[in-house]
Amino acid sequence: MPSAIRLAIFDMDDVLCHYDRDRRLAALARLSGRRVDEILAAIWESGFEDEADAGAMDAETYLAGFGERLGYPITRDEWVEARRVGMVPFPDSLALVDRVKESAMVAVLTNNGFLTGEEIDRLFPGLRQLFDGQVFVSARFGTKKPDPEIYRRVCAEFGVAPEEAFFTDDKPWNVEGAVKAGLEGHVFDGAEGLRRALARLGLV
Repeated sequence: MPSAIRLAIFDMDDVLCHYDRDRRLAALARLSGRRVDEILAAIWESGFEDEADAGAMDAETYLAGFGERLGYPITRDEWVEARRVGMVPFPDSLALVDRVKESAMVAVLTNNGFLTGEEIDRLFPGLRQLFDGQVFVSARFGTKKPDPEIYRRVCAEFGVAPEEAFFTDDKPWNVEGAVKAGLEGHVFDGAEGLRRALARLGLV
């Protein structure tokens, strides 16, 4: 029997790849000469990254602000490399996406700013191709997960009702936001758990 789910939406970091922020911070510390705790406070704990994720600034404004807070005039290439070294793809998750594509549309929804969206091909080679170009950063929608509106807007991009969509994320609160919007939700805890969730919905 065909699945009632027409669209499967996947988080990126820690669902499709492992994201090691500590490794990224170490790379930024080597570049800037600043301590990791100083970088964490200036960029992440200050709310700067959250603002970028919610679309408050374009890519160039973000990069300039990142450099100011880092205390080092970081280039786009350096920013990409520091982010990229902290990302390791999960082959089993990616293989499941390939199987889901046989019966449903697929998309990525990640809480990230415009720069990540512009550089996704360097950060995560092959991701855009796997998802047929449907890789969305939260900044595009002017809000971020777990706001229920962001899930509704992604569904609208594909012309499907929220009840016809599935969403998975490693953060329970992001899945709760999707469920509030009307989507089927699954808290990612590994590829096998994801496979079982997809199988229950007839997607694999």
